[in-house]
Amino acid sequence: MHDAEHLIQLLKTRRSIRSFKSDAVPAELIDQIIDAGLYAPSSMGKQSAIIVAVTNKEVRDRLSAMNAKIFGTENDPFYNAPVVLVVLASKERPTYVCDGSLVMENLMLAAHALGLGSCWIHRAKEEFELPEGKELLASLGVEGDYEGIGHCVLGYIDGEMPKAAPRRENRVYYVK
Repeated sequence: MHDAEHLIQLLKTRRSIRSFKSDAVPAELIDQIIDAGLYAPSSMGKQSAIIVAVTNKEVRDRLSAMNAKIFGTENDPFYNAPVVLVVLASKERPTYVCDGSLVMENLMLAAHALGLGSCWIHRAKEEFELPEGKELLASLGVEGDYEGIGHCVLGYIDGEMPKAAPRRENRVYYVK
């Protein structure tokens, strides 16, 4: 398959995964995914987004508990995924939400290309507004005014790859 065709196929077949095996993901794969995220486009090339890569189970579980509390559930909002890549972006850039969202997309596509499942989990904004979230960032040496954009949870899929929902019609308007 030609590279362009392969890329388009990856774009069309990536799905949000909501059931993960607890198996560890090799560091080399995580690093490849992170690297792809760091190459996401950003406004004026300012690269306002950062990634906090969490493979430590205790920290992962703390983030999950914070997220669940915000969401109002006791279930694991990370669907048992062993890896959480938290994307935050500097509020100094007016386009920080877009910049961080592009990083999230690159992370999810890279995971899919490497045979892993991923899912964008929201509520990172609320998590890192909490004292506990701010303390975690400070403990990592993260300085600045960052907002949580999302959690890209990663791991091996437990079960079958979900099928794509039919695409809604009348979403493109051509101007010729």
